[in-house]
Amino acid sequence: MSVLREEANRCLMCKNPRCKQNCPISTPIPEVIQLFKENELERAGALLFNNNPLSVICSIVCPHEEQCKGNCVRGIKGEPVQFYEIEKYISTNFLEKVEFKPGTSNGDRVAIVGSGPAGITIAFVLAQKGYKVTIFESKDKIGGVLRYGIPEFRLPKDILDKIHEKLIQIGVKIRPNTLIGPVLTMDKLFSDGYKAIFLGTGVWNPKTLDIKGESLGNAHYAIDYLKSPNVYNLGRRVCVIGAGNVAMDAARTAKRNGAQDVCIIYRKDFEDMTATKAEIEEAKEDGVRFELFKAPVEILEEGLKYVETKKITNEDGKVITIAIDGTEKLYECDSVIIAVSQSPRNNIVANNKGIETNKQGLLITDEYGHTTREGVFASGDVVTGARTVVEAVKYAKGVAESMDEYCRNLRGDLE
Repeated sequence: MSVLREEANRCLMCKNPRCKQNCPISTPIPEVIQLFKENELERAGALLFNNNPLSVICSIVCPHEEQCKGNCVRGIKGEPVQFYEIEKYISTNFLEKVEFKPGTSNGDRVAIVGSGPAGITIAFVLAQKGYKVTIFESKDKIGGVLRYGIPEFRLPKDILDKIHEKLIQIGVKIRPNTLIGPVLTMDKLFSDGYKAIFLGTGVWNPKTLDIKGESLGNAHYAIDYLKSPNVYNLGRRVCVIGAGNVAMDAARTAKRNGAQDVCIIYRKDFEDMTATKAEIEEAKEDGVRFELFKAPVEILEEGLKYVETKKITNEDGKVITIAIDGTEKLYECDSVIIAVSQSPRNNIVANNKGIETNKQGLLITDEYGHTTREGVFASGDVVTGARTVVEAVKYAKGVAESMDEYCRNLRGDLE
């Protein structure tokens, strides 16, 4: 606590805070720090929660070096203020002590399909507005990518259990192990009195490398592996293909689950990786090795066949990465984990009429979250593709307001 107070005292209380301006959800950082310094923890927690219901999550998993931390004026000549540590303390304390109550009922019922960051956010917002909210979750617990895509060592799951408790407190009903689409259709939901439906089903289909050997027994997709790593027998030597945060998580998880040698193979250089610098450094600290400028060609039982690559400048002046002829080699390993992004599943689209998608399988919406079917809204990764948690929360808040306006219009309650 004393360390955090010292950190809070380092804040310059900028009149035009760059930390807030570069936070996707505009967290009121100076105001929160001032309340913290005045020991107004409950008010600070409420301010954070009302702005971002997943504040406690974002304090842990946000790419802080690109947002608050990376834009702190203190960081120009020294160490930036570690606001996210203060945020974590305040938000954790708030969730431990606050007692939520359902909002005054307006009589309307809404369905939320998927309990990832977007679904949880909308559930909190609409429950506070008096809606009867039911979350339909296809897995056994809420959280979506937060629970099944981020390892325990990065995001402790008891935080999600606490959020589950608060959702129940505020009156949200949760139906686990319930897949909307083939059996419970959207037509059924509407006929049962739901005025609006929100789709936040995420992106759970792994994208393939489109190379030979991906169906072999020693090849696995990272998004599947991270759901339950303990059931996999990867062997002693593992290679991970990819360079995003999911690849780093898979590599670090494999290392923690008994693999002695874990290597990330990537066709470009460190500066081209989509993973945050912090994630890359933490992977290195965990003993994960990196083999750069190598592109996968085929997965074999003995390991991964790859070709070396290099960067060149093409005729248009663009820097591109190409394969080098005659450099094909075998990287011997027991297992290969593929981590090259994800796409949505089509359970809902295939079993329900009126929902249109783009070429990538992502749901088509307008700027307010309306899909191509009346009364059905969507946001989060199933609309934008895999993005950060804080971005999902930001857009979900806007969609929640759109859903509220839509329902109020139906009941003639617009001012």
